[in-house]
Amino acid sequence: MGVKTCVQTGLAGLRRRANASNRNPAAAAVLLSAAVVSLGLAVAAVHAEVIHHRSDVRLTSGPPPEHFKVTTRLVWEGADLDGDGQPDIANPTGKAPRQADAYGEGRFHATRDGGEREHEGVDYVATAGQTVEAPISGYVARIGYAYPDDQTLRYVEIDNPALHLTARVFYVDPKVEVGDSVAVGRPIGQAHTLQHRYPLGITDHVHLEIADAKGRRLDAGTLIVARNIDDRMAAD
Repeated sequence: MGVKTCVQTGLAGLRRRANASNRNPAAAAVLLSAAVVSLGLAVAAVHAEVIHHRSDVRLTSGPPPEHFKVTTRLVWEGADLDGDGQPDIANPTGKAPRQADAYGEGRFHATRDGGEREHEGVDYVATAGQTVEAPISGYVARIGYAYPDDQTLRYVEIDNPALHLTARVFYVDPKVEVGDSVAVGRPIGQAHTLQHRYPLGITDHVHLEIADAKGRRLDAGTLIVARNIDDRMAAD
């Protein structure tokens, strides 16, 4: 009941009581006083109910909407070759393929030696000293030298008999030995700088070659693809 309605109802009641007691002025006065008190209490109760209702509205209106900060990062996803739902190939450095520099490009089948041959792997940008990860699971079949005249630049060869694949990762300081079992994406060594070998300005990188059981080179660029994902964080 609203305050206005409550007051109107109370006044009507006062009039009825006054009319009923007009023969006894003393009784009328007592009834009038009691009625006024009752009316005041009723009005106060209505006010209290309104205030309580407004308070409930404030408390149950819900929290303000949260604000999020979205950041985008690049991830490299390897192909699932055996259909088990897990990647069988990994980017050895976690970075993009090498772009053109003073010594050429790092993509598969880029020209080398003025067009006399083709690049048989994919070069992935690296920072000297960074961790290099196994591009496939398997066992370490060989550790060799990238160039006969350079004992500092080595490669690690990994065989995976189940997938019938062999991978070679060049320009690595190995932290594994021949015969070791390795899992895809696990550390196998550290990247070595190439600046002393190619002083005119080359991008430091590791060279990845993947071959099938017949020795045919596969394009790692089609087996390892980049994807942007969004991370949502509550804003400060």
